[in-house]
Amino acid sequence: MTEPVDPTRAGVLVPDWPAPARVKALVTTRQAPGLSQPPYDAFNLGLRSGEDEGTVRANRALLERAFALPSAPRWLRQVHGDRSLRITEEIIDGEPEADAAFTTHAGAVLAILSADCLPILLCADDGGEVAALHAGWRGLSAGVIECCVRRLRTPPERLIAWLGPAIGAASYEVGDEVRAAFLEQSTGAAEAFAATRPGHWTCDLYALARQRLAQHGIRRVHGGGFDTFADTRFYSYRRDGARSGRFASLIWIER
Repeated sequence: MTEPVDPTRAGVLVPDWPAPARVKALVTTRQAPGLSQPPYDAFNLGLRSGEDEGTVRANRALLERAFALPSAPRWLRQVHGDRSLRITEEIIDGEPEADAAFTTHAGAVLAILSADCLPILLCADDGGEVAALHAGWRGLSAGVIECCVRRLRTPPERLIAWLGPAIGAASYEVGDEVRAAFLEQSTGAAEAFAATRPGHWTCDLYALARQRLAQHGIRRVHGGGFDTFADTRFYSYRRDGARSGRFASLIWIER
């Protein structure tokens, strides 16, 4: 059996949160030892990023082996929507269209790809259920958090959340339409925006996510404070454009 690589030496982050011991999670970075060539070097995991598909699939296989994952990650075709998918023990063919996944099955590895959007990991405080969400501004506005939490068997007050690497407010300028989309749903969302120039605002995805989580009873929230645009460990679509790779946030229940 392949011995797992030490994450602290392999370009991988391990979330710092009070998850139960049987809940495992990690976040890849572009610095992990992969096969991607410039400008994707070195560990791009996104099939629709423009890189050769064979290279990306080889990186995905390397991820599974190097970190001794209990199963192949259940990749999604993310579309910035609100659909959540229940993952069973059965292997799902292809990449189903969804922006969140959840499971109670030990060994099923949930995976979210991102390159500025906010990955959110959730777990039950007894370790019996986990979820992974892809939450850019469109997904947050569409209600990806609410739609996923409603489908979980775990009550919100028993959930613990971790906010992964996303673009920071100082690096994320948006137009009036983004701010308006959130203010139409909650006037309190104004706290997540600061004016920059006429018709433009900085947008704090972390603040918006914390508001949404709190509104639905999830108050044990950890993580945040990253900025994928400024931190070159991570892929950033806003920084690198269409030739940006994708990093992965993974969560599973240990068998």
